[in-house]
Formats: sequence, structure tokens, C-alpha cells
Amino acid sequence: MGESRKVQQTPTGTFFVCVPRDWAKKSGLKKGDLVSLDVTNDGKLIVDPSNIVESPPRITCLNIGPYLGREIIGRYLLGYDIIDIEAKDRIDSDARKVVKSTASSLVGLEIVEETSSKISLQTLMQQPSGFIPEKILNRTYAIVAGMTRDAANSFVYADVELAKNVIERDTESNKLYFLLVRILRTIIQNPRLSDKLGITPIECLDYRLAASLIEGIGDACVQVASKTIALNGVKMSSELQKLLLDLQEACCRANEQALKSFITKDISLAENVRNIRTRIDITYANIEKVAKDSSVDLMPQLLAAVSFLRQIYERSVDMADLVV
Repeated sequence: MGESRKVQQTPTGTFFVCVPRDWAKKSGLKKGDLVSLDVTNDGKLIVDPSNIVESPPRITCLNIGPYLGREIIGRYLLGYDIIDIEAKDRIDSDARKVVKSTASSLVGLEIVEETSSKISLQTLMQQPSGFIPEKILNRTYAIVAGMTRDAANSFVYADVELAKNVIERDTESNKLYFLLVRILRTIIQNPRLSDKLGITPIECLDYRLAASLIEGIGDACVQVASKTIALNGVKMSSELQKLLLDLQEACCRANEQALKSFITKDISLAENVRNIRTRIDITYANIEKVAKDSSVDLMPQLLAAVSFLRQIYERSVDMADLVV
């Protein structure tokens, strides 16, 4: 619960409010220091003591443990600038592989120091104000949209090389997803940044959900590609190929319209995503009927791949629902 302070006025007409003493001490302020005053779009006045002097980097330290990779990602998402990994004696080769593999999966996180008992990671990228959430989301979607089409094509035409390429592209999608989450968390913690980028905390939540859904679509594409590899060249009938391509086209259309409706806040476009369900259901039912005549090697992989394609559509619906 915030404090209430009475607005006072000097004889010359200047209005002033005294800041809380505890806050001033915690912020390191003393008599004569300057603070920055900013007015947000919704009329709030922000008093910021940190923008006059450059804020020190946020540093955290981790010990070697079974969840080291997840802990590094967690600290990255929380906005830490330097992540030190330390051991009492020495860091073994397995732990070093985890650190390097995790760092390579996160945008801007690089090893800046490495000794036998310590590894320092630092984020070497521009200020958060240089990253526009909408642009990152669009870039993530562009990668995943290509993965959706190629994953389905790889399965339809038993193209194992294309399937492997889809799986490799998921790494880049995940890197952008983690970057976007880091930026959104930073914006929520910094009202001035929120105002500068023109995105409210509530919109940050919606972007976080949309990014998670797109990332989930990428995971579903990887599963479809994995089924292609499991088929190991087994061919399907031309009838099944046509039905799968119809399903792919419907899923891609729903996915594209869902993102567009989310960005533009177009309710009618979001409703169109739901209207595609009838086409999805009919195609899905026809695939199940035709699949009954497929070989034992093909049927389980086929039904699994179709199920993952349907998940892509359901996540598109969830994204469109964010508009409402």
C-alpha cells in the first residue's frame, strides 16, 4: 500500500511533495542530488533516481548443480547482466559443456572470463529500449511459420533432410523466445521503459502468452519432423498426401491470421481463426478414414503427426482469443 503525501505550495506558486526518507536512503540520495521526473501517458509522475548515474550491472552467482542450465536461463530471463558460475575446486568438463551450450542458446550471452573454478557470462547487447517486442514476436513467428510448412512437407514427401533442418531451426526460435521474455520482464520492472516503448504491463502479459504459444507451435513442428525421421522413407498414398497438405494449409492460415489479429487487435480476424475449425475437423476425420488402409509402419506415425498439426491450430485459436 503506497503512502499518501500532501501536496504543498511555496509562496511563489511552486507545488512540491516530500519523498519518503526510507526510499531516499535506499536510493542513495543526498541533499543536492538530481532526480529525473517523467510523466507517463496515463498521467502518472515517475521519480527516477537512477538515470542520472549509470546503473551498475546486475550480478548473480551460481554453484554447480544438476539444474545448472535451467538456472542460467532463469537468471537471464530475470534480467541479470553478469552470471558467475563458481566451484570450490574446479569446474568439470560436463559442467563446462552445459554452461557453453546454454549460453549459445541465449541471445547476447557470452563467456567473458573462464578459469579452472569460475566461468563468467555477460549479456553483450544494447539497452532494452532498442528491442521492440512486436518486432521480436514477428521475427519469431516468421521462423515458426516456415517450420510449420516445412515440417508438414517433410512428412508428406518423406524428406528426412528437410525434417532435420526443421529441428535445427527450433534453436533459433527458442533464442528469440527467451530474448522476448527477458525484454518483457525488464519492461514490467521499469515503468519509464514501458512508456517509452508504448507497451503497458497488461500488454506485456499478452505478449508473453502469445510468445509462449508460438514457441509451442515450434515444438509441435519438431515433433512432426521427428515422425518424418521415424518413418525412414515410408511413402504414403497420393490421397493421404493431398489431405495432409489441406490440413497444413488450414493450420498455416489460422496461424497467420491469429498473429495478425493479435498485433492489430482485429476481432473479426480473430473470429476467422475459429471459423477454420470446421475445415480442420472435416480434414482430420477424412485422414483418419483413409489412414485405416495404411501400412502398420505408417499409421501410428501418421496419426501422431496429424495430432501435432492439430495442436498447431489449437494454439492459433488461443492466440486469437487474446484479442478478445
